Amino acid sequence: MTGASGVLGRTVADMLADRGDTVTVLQRRPSGTGHAEVLADVADAPAVAAAVRGHDAVVHLAARVGITGRWPEFERSNVTGTRTVLGACRVAGVERLVHVSSPAVAHAGAALVGAGAGPADPARARGHYARSKALAELVALGAGGGRRGRPAVVVVRPHLVWGPGDTQLVGRIVARARAGTLVGVGSGAALIDTTYLTNAADALVAALDRCPGLDGRALVVTNGEPRPVSELVAAICDAAGAPPPRYAVPAGVARAGGALAEALWAALPLPGEPPMTRFLAGQLCTAHWFDQRGTRDALGWAPRVGLDEGFALLARSGVGRPRPGAR
Repeated sequence: MTGASGVLGRTVADMLADRGDTVTVLQRRPSGTGHAEVLADVADAPAVAAAVRGHDAVVHLAARVGITGRWPEFERSNVTGTRTVLGACRVAGVERLVHVSSPAVAHAGAALVGAGAGPADPARARGHYARSKALAELVALGAGGGRRGRPAVVVVRPHLVWGPGDTQLVGRIVARARAGTLVGVGSGAALIDTTYLTNAADALVAALDRCPGLDGRALVVTNGEPRPVSELVAAICDAAGAPPPRYAVPAGVARAGGALAEALWAALPLPGEPPMTRFLAGQLCTAHWFDQRGTRDALGWAPRVGLDEGFALLARSGVGRPRPGAR
């Protein structure tokens, strides 16, 4: 599998190994999983070929994520990388491929209320990440078929995965909360789906097992428990012992501020990521939750960990708390 240095990739790799599968992981830096690994860029064709050789299935999780960066960087990791993985799978005779994508590939900004997966749409996807993932998804689905040396391909789009060890959603919220820069956007009432870490990993393993019967399908995976965005953010802050947002800004102001921040980060060598972008503002004030009935039926899967239990597990993990003796 690719992308095991991230928390979701590590969790999937461990689940597969625990049930007796032989696992090889590929990523640019050591994963710390203890599995056989190949250290390389996902667009490095010889390295990817070496990683998939001898395996009958691949979970492709590696991707460049983020809200800043140049288009060629996203294209190389997400589009070229996917083509490289697919080419290696064909040569090695890999039978099953789970391509991990994102609901952002089909989200043009309007509210999503009880939505299905919807087709990936690079032309309407917002931002380099979403556009590159949409293109990658089309590449993956176009290369499947489960015949003539092609693997069966199923696309899984986990939505807002979080849990202990997550540096994306949880890490960013907690860091900003502790710095006093976390603010709400709009009323905070928009309903949003998220996915607890082990539920997302379970779904990817289920997709791997059922891949031949799902060839050509794209499935959105969530906990199926939409909550107001303000409630979700407050629960993550509470689990980390961090202060919740003290005030909110109007959605229009957030979008305008996001546009300005994007321009500044594009023009100047500023560190890190901008505190707000137009995409992020839209995510925080627009409903996006999904009908999970078809996904659960297709995968024979259901979440094992509810949101409230997940927040309790997050709190017990010590997320965002200072190490003993740290100042």
